[in-house]
Formats: sequence, C-alpha cells, structure tokens
Amino acid sequence: MKIKYISGGICAPTGFSAAATHCGVRPNKKKNDIAIILSDTNADCVSAGLYTTNHVKAAPVQLDIETGRSGHCRAICVNSGIANACAPNGMKHAKEMQEAAAEALGLSPNEVLVGSTGIIGKELNIHRIREGIQVVSANLEHSEDASNEVARAILTTDTFKKELACRMNIGGKTITLGGISKGSGMVHPNMGTTLTYLTTDLAITATMLRQVLKEVCDVTFNRVSIDGEMSTNDSLIILANGLADNDIIDRECKELDQFKEALLDICTKFARMIAKDGEGAKHLVTCTVQGASDEEEAVTLAKSVIRSTLTKTAIFANDANWGRIMVAMGYSNISFNPEHVQIDFISESGQITVCRNGVGVEIDEDYASEILGEDEVTILITIDNGNASATCWGCDITYDYIKLNGSYRK
Repeated sequence: MKIKYISGGICAPTGFSAAATHCGVRPNKKKNDIAIILSDTNADCVSAGLYTTNHVKAAPVQLDIETGRSGHCRAICVNSGIANACAPNGMKHAKEMQEAAAEALGLSPNEVLVGSTGIIGKELNIHRIREGIQVVSANLEHSEDASNEVARAILTTDTFKKELACRMNIGGKTITLGGISKGSGMVHPNMGTTLTYLTTDLAITATMLRQVLKEVCDVTFNRVSIDGEMSTNDSLIILANGLADNDIIDRECKELDQFKEALLDICTKFARMIAKDGEGAKHLVTCTVQGASDEEEAVTLAKSVIRSTLTKTAIFANDANWGRIMVAMGYSNISFNPEHVQIDFISESGQITVCRNGVGVEIDEDYASEILGEDEVTILITIDNGNASATCWGCDITYDYIKLNGSYRK
C-alpha cells in the first residue's frame, strides 16, 4: 500500500481542529502550555487509549482510563509544565479541567480526555487552566499552524517537535492519519509512551481501533527505552471520526490490515524520534536481534542492550566496546549460547563485525570509531536459538543527561 506523507499533523484528517496558547502554568511566556484537539463533527467519533502501567499513575491518566472505557471521546485537553501526578487535589483538578473543556466545547465531560506532562508533585493551577481553555476553545482552527502550536505545547525537555501526517487509499476512499508526540526522558514504556495523540478520518469501531492500536504500540513505542524510567503520565490516544466515508471497519479484514500498516509506519517514525531526542543524546541507537527462538526473546535481549548504561557510554564515546553488549545480553535472563553470538556495528559509514562465535576479532579501531561516530548507529546481534527477530530503539548517555535532569525543576 502506498503511504504518502503530507503536512498538517493532527489537523490533516477531515474534521479535526486544534489550538494552543500560554496560560501561565509554565513560567516561560514564550512556551504554549495548554492545548485542545477536537473532532468538531456530530459524526460518531470513536476513541482508544493506552496508558502507563506504572503503579503510580497521574490523575489525568486515572481519569482517562475511566472516561475512555466508552470508546466515544471527541476531544483532548492537555497541559504541559505540571504533571498533576502525586499532586495536591490531583483528581479534583483533572476533573475540573475535563469539565471546563467540555463546557467550552459544548460537550459532555464523558467525551473529553485530559493529559498533563511536567513536574511531578506540584499542584496544578486550575484557575490558569480554566482561563487558558476559554482562550483555546475560541481559537480552534483546521490548519497546519494549529497542529504545530499544539505539538509545541506538549513539549518539556524535547529539543524538537514531533509531528506527522500521512494519506493512503483504503476501500476506495482517501484516509488521512495525523499525529503529534512528545518524549525525551523518562521513557521506558509498557502499553504506552510519553504523550502521543493521533487523529484519523477512518470509519472504524472502537473495539477494532483499540485492537489495532495495541498491536502497533507493542512493536513501536513499547520497544523504546531512553533511561529505564517509566513515567506516571504515559498516554497514547487515537480519535477516529469516520468522515472519510469508508465502509466501517468492524472486523478483521484487508482494510483493517491496510490501516494497521499506515499506523505502524507513523508510530515507528514517532518511536525513532523519541529515541533520537533522548535527553542529552548524541546517537540514535537501533538494536536488532536475529536468530531468536521467538519475538519476545529477541525483544528482551535488545531491550537489555539498549538499557545498558555501560553500552550507552561506549556508544557516546564512539568506542567499539562490544563486551558491554555481551554482558547486557548475559543478564537479560534469556538462555543462549555465548559461543554462537555475532555482533556488528552499522551506520552510514559502513559495517564492521566486532565479535564472531562469541569472541573478539581483530578490527580497525579507527574505522570502528568512524562507524560509531554517525548520528544513527545500529547494533546487529545474531544468535542461533531460532528464526525470530526484533528491533528496539534507544540512545547513548552523555554529560548533558545529568545536567538536564539535575536542573529539571529549576
């Protein structure tokens, strides 16, 4: 299926509008900190969401899990600067935020999902949130600029906005899928990511939408690890309003597979963006394990490698210290024969084998350093347990990671 990337982000699909502004939650007046995404149609908009499995969940996540059970939400209201997690009056303020957005948009509170990101433990200034919602709801637009402003509104330590949209033909109809995402640190998700919001004009049932979202999330966002930390606010939400006028997808079929292909493509791109934008990172690290007995085994091995602090520091230094990779594989609790392991480093500068049959090989250290000096580096690991493979994404760790997180609240 041909997937064409276009501009427009979350406003690219028919019938979606958005807006953002600065309301005062964040001290920097130049940064947007409140935003709304709306399916502004009376059509039957359906929704699906996946959230952090951290036992400590932010109030907006707890509220969204309950609100989202209906599968019929039309709007998302989100703030940055304060996470509203472990915060005084957390649930009270999350509900007030939901109710204020619903009132401003002419919706029921059960049609509105909320999100927050930022500092944990601080009370949300609900008065400023209310004022911001009034401003934002009066300025909703179906435009690329509106999507851009919302994409910037959800950023925290990110160094660039993450915004995509694509178009494809499904069932003889033109379907559009758009999204924004944020994520830089505290990323080691399970059934979610930092904050990612997706919109589409596809006609699909809420049940099938959640099914395909879960399947795609498992092989994209759930395969990212920046620092081994899992946020209290991780949320992945999709709204589908059906305005593309395709025959509604209510079962397993070719059209569902086609939509899944597009969703997989855009979510893979977002996952790579998050890994590339790891706090202070200089390298996007892709780890592919092949020859595993099953996919789960390959994922476990790859995640163990990209989480390894020593491996991260070696990549940062452009040092082909493959022994650290072998060690990380060894404590993954996956059984494999170390004598049958091969490790390669790959980048735009070339490919080099540094370990064959479990032992080191003579290499040109300067050439290896050149390969590792590229912005994007792949660690290819081959074992002999079977025919399965999997890819995960991470980044190196630098001095800047300590600086950023040591001064996060300042």
